[in-house]
Amino acid sequence: MSDDNSEPTGSEEVDIDETRGFSNLERSDLDDEASSQGLFDDLLSGEPIFENKEVLRPSYTPHELPHRSDQINKMATILVAALRGETPSNILIYGKTGTGKTASAKFVSKELESTSQKYSVPCDVEYINCEVTDTQYRVLAQLANKFIEKNEARIDDRVAELEERLAALDEYAADAEADTATAADGDDADLFGGAETPAIERPETDDGVASTDEMTMTDESSPAHPLDSTPFDSRREVETKIEDLEADKESFEEVPMTGWPTDRVYSVFFDAVDYDERVVVIMLDEIDKLVEKSGDDTLYNLSRMNSELENSRVSIIGISNDLKFTDFLDPRVKSSLGEEEIVFPPYDANQLRDILEHRSNVAFKPGALSDDVIPLCAAFAAQEHGDARRALDLLRTAGELAERSQTETIVEEHVRQAQDKIELDRVVEVVRTLPTQSKLVLFAIILLEKNGVHSINTGEVFNIYKRLCEEIDADVLTQRRVTDLISELDMLGIVNAVVVSKGRYGRTKEISLSVPIDETEAVLLSDSRLSDIDDVQPFVQARFEN
Repeated sequence: MSDDNSEPTGSEEVDIDETRGFSNLERSDLDDEASSQGLFDDLLSGEPIFENKEVLRPSYTPHELPHRSDQINKMATILVAALRGETPSNILIYGKTGTGKTASAKFVSKELESTSQKYSVPCDVEYINCEVTDTQYRVLAQLANKFIEKNEARIDDRVAELEERLAALDEYAADAEADTATAADGDDADLFGGAETPAIERPETDDGVASTDEMTMTDESSPAHPLDSTPFDSRREVETKIEDLEADKESFEEVPMTGWPTDRVYSVFFDAVDYDERVVVIMLDEIDKLVEKSGDDTLYNLSRMNSELENSRVSIIGISNDLKFTDFLDPRVKSSLGEEEIVFPPYDANQLRDILEHRSNVAFKPGALSDDVIPLCAAFAAQEHGDARRALDLLRTAGELAERSQTETIVEEHVRQAQDKIELDRVVEVVRTLPTQSKLVLFAIILLEKNGVHSINTGEVFNIYKRLCEEIDADVLTQRRVTDLISELDMLGIVNAVVVSKGRYGRTKEISLSVPIDETEAVLLSDSRLSDIDDVQPFVQARFEN
């Protein structure tokens, strides 16, 4: 019998823990785990349809591009000059969206870089998306930083190589010293009848003493000197080269994305490109966006660089959806930039079918597609001017919808649902990126339709638009400018504006929405400025009563 002050036994301690502490926590954790099961488990329980979804995305560059061999071969015949150390001609690539321009250019550039490594010809390809990087400063800064990064990597490789050379020199000197000691022992052994040893030349110094560092074996089997076949004559020269390379690396200064004068950014970019002997291919995708946003100064500077460069050469590949964008270029830029032009025609339905079949073999598990899916996707995309990107989006979205519904096969209905979803996504993206004034005009049209007004005219839109501008303290445009904004919305397919005659009262535009009201309104209200509108219903209603 234990007294009250005695220590509890091990069994008692476990019982206390089980009843008061850990078991309760564990039970609680299990209850939480049980209650949380089902959210993703149900989704994961189905058999996946996709094998590799990434091959259906626009960013994927395939190993083979069907129906683009002519354009690819033409690009290759132009860029092969880079592998000979010559400057390739500048190339302008035209074609509608989804015709394989970017994919083909990336495919050729990847082949160019791999071949240049194979033949040890320095060649760098840099890709810039001008829809994102759309000013001269940003383009030059991004290019400068990329080449600074490449230069630093090459310096690191070169320093590592030279340090290995120094280590080889140390090893060579140690071996020579050891051989000298062995040879000396052999001479002593000969006095007592030892074996013969190779003769060693001992060049004498000014004081007549042989220099150990300069002793060389006359035996033909002696190793080559580590500095043979190099531009260096001594260890000190190697060390000096390493110091110079490290000083170069320290001198590189990364360009900030804002804040520097443009001429300083250009100077840093120029020095970074010209640091090494190489051929540089700069690929400017959506080049028309760059010209539209910041003029042709960037193209002028890039196309004229070769006359000043000493070590490297620069070639430009411009990719554009706009066949007429060169009409706005300076004649000097146009002549130097458009040396070679390659046009990518739209795909037809049969070609789109080949592309989809080629990708679907990798993208989906066997038997995941019904026979009518690919022809339907190709037919829908062929109506959109032969857009392969649209066809791939349709096929991928149809697969995602089928997977969410936990069906094992993609059928025609999934493609039709994907068509509706993509169309809605396109509308949402277009509306989201509209300028504030266009959003206000569209909001006015939505308010009128929601309040039962049909065959809306420009004057009615303008009246509501003015009230909306007052609500958010925005500038009020003239009615003529509002009419122009309505025409732009009509061109984007968001509204339908038809000019009708009112007889002696003149002509007016009758406006109606071409997009879903609720989804479009939700996108507009997600704009921080338009979300400040408290309650537009009263003043709209008041307008009708007036």
